[in-house]
Amino acid sequence: MPPSIPLQAIARRGARLPLQSRIRWPVCRASYSSVASRTRTRTRTHTETRPVTTISISRPSVRAFTTTPLRRFADVDESFDPKSVERESDQVDVCIIGGGPAGLSAAIRLKQLANESGNEEFRVLLLEKAGEIGAHILSGAVIQPSAVNELFPDWLDESNENRFQHATPAGGDKMRFLTKSAAIPIPIPPQMNNHGNYIVSLNEFTKWLGERAEEVGVEVYPGFAASEVLYDSDGSVKGVATNDLGIARNGKPKDNFERGMEFHARVTMFAEGCHGSLTKQVINKFDLRGNSQPQTYGLGLKEVWEIDPEKFHKGQIVHSMGYPLPSDTYGGAWMYHFGDNLVSIGLVVALDYPNPWMSPYGEFQKLKQHPLYKSVLEGGKCLSYGAKSLIEGGFQSIPKVAFPGGALIGDSAGFVNVPKVKGTHNAMKSGMLAAEAAWTALSEGDSSAVFLYNYEDALRKSTIWKELKEVRNMRPSFHNPLGVYGGVMYSGLEAYVLKGRVPWTLKHKQPDHAATKTADQCPKIEYPKPDGKITFDILTSVSRTGTNHEEDQPVHLQVKDWDAHTSETWPSYKGLENRFCPAGVYEYVEDDSKPLGVRFQINAQNCIHCKTCDIKAPHQDINWAVPQGGEGPKYYKT
Repeated sequence: MPPSIPLQAIARRGARLPLQSRIRWPVCRASYSSVASRTRTRTRTHTETRPVTTISISRPSVRAFTTTPLRRFADVDESFDPKSVERESDQVDVCIIGGGPAGLSAAIRLKQLANESGNEEFRVLLLEKAGEIGAHILSGAVIQPSAVNELFPDWLDESNENRFQHATPAGGDKMRFLTKSAAIPIPIPPQMNNHGNYIVSLNEFTKWLGERAEEVGVEVYPGFAASEVLYDSDGSVKGVATNDLGIARNGKPKDNFERGMEFHARVTMFAEGCHGSLTKQVINKFDLRGNSQPQTYGLGLKEVWEIDPEKFHKGQIVHSMGYPLPSDTYGGAWMYHFGDNLVSIGLVVALDYPNPWMSPYGEFQKLKQHPLYKSVLEGGKCLSYGAKSLIEGGFQSIPKVAFPGGALIGDSAGFVNVPKVKGTHNAMKSGMLAAEAAWTALSEGDSSAVFLYNYEDALRKSTIWKELKEVRNMRPSFHNPLGVYGGVMYSGLEAYVLKGRVPWTLKHKQPDHAATKTADQCPKIEYPKPDGKITFDILTSVSRTGTNHEEDQPVHLQVKDWDAHTSETWPSYKGLENRFCPAGVYEYVEDDSKPLGVRFQINAQNCIHCKTCDIKAPHQDINWAVPQGGEGPKYYKT
């Protein structure tokens, strides 16, 4: 294996550079050339009290992250195995996969502990597949500040020039049950009380966390898509490898081919968020779900609008249930007033919905036509759109979170409190707990594989465990003959009387994909044509995500045999994939040359990385894998 000196030298120099100089542009569109190995001139705008400063960043002449020589492939049929090229590697103390709130909180806490002990050479490296920190982040979001208060007590302090400046204090709460034309007030469950919370763009909040991470010395590398888990000879995780670049759609290397890179670490933390591609691998490898129930998921669809100032009520929080979803489908909607005349509006649809004719995207468009929401949106402008799968399984679906050489944190493990409609505080806290356990374990000096026993123990003693256990029966209570109505009644009893103090734990009956009925068992749903003012066609919405993928690369939505998939799925489900995808990735195109008269097509460049396909495909034959680093959506104020 080549030595790890090149990246180590680069990383130590790069970690001291301002965040804006390294993560405000996609660093890996065509090659893995390190941002820290280039000379750039950036114009950086500070706060209004400071002048605009032009910073010329001169770097020592060092090698790029990978040193694969460029090859000219004259014949595409030339037999060349890209894997024959040896990968460069780098050795760090802790490697974190994913630059969301959980991963960044873990990284920050580790460096805080290392710096406090005087060990500034302790290396924490964070890899993020998005081209910029925060670019793939999407949430409501109303955050409970408990974890960020612990991590940065002065995060909102006016005297702190690096404070987060985009938090809107939560105002009044409203809860409504919707019929097609009415909005009926219902009591707000105590878990949903938002006094002391803040409305934020989680996209902006995550960018801010990224800046704080670099300030304490975390080596933050956006645009690096970790695609493979590496194992040591004893079976423990020893790190990850990033994917190769410059591979054509047919699998052949192109002129700009560069081999991926290996990152070795004593501890590797997986913070990929909901249903991460590497998280799936380690869960299966170590049977982490052996004693837990299947994870269940929802799909959240969101838009950010700029509205008429006369309709804006800063800090107002509205939640609703009922319409447009049928009684056999769990879900709910929100509208949050934040910032300056902005509203966040969205719908969550549980992915155990039974009717294959349902389109979550179509349901979201219907929601916006309801008078409760339409009256606010009329005359406004839609600024951005996005969609993402989210965790719903709760307490009984938490897997083992520690394994030899690593840990699961945040939504990779699944700490969303569904009745509370929050998870960021738990994700951040789990990262901090794992960081503290890792620091303790690594400080002991044992050279054997690290197992974070303290993380498992600390998690069970934490507020995360307590709050999820208390509400554990609410989400599965909706699996009853009365559907939403039965679930609302039982959840009300739990919220106000039982509060989790019962000897039983309700179960999730089956994985989400198994709940899907065949098309002939369900009524067909026809969705109205979008009006272009309040409702939009799916491609218009996708254009607002900023998503981008190079077309000439292997399809990252992996289906082994497209024809076999068609023959197994089309007859029973009649194009379910086209309807569950919120980005128009999947199509069945009429084709008389095919046995069923249709051809399965994947428009991978549309993908916004929601991972719904991997969760909902009835035969579980779609595998979501990472595309080239730096690709995917580039969300704005989501």
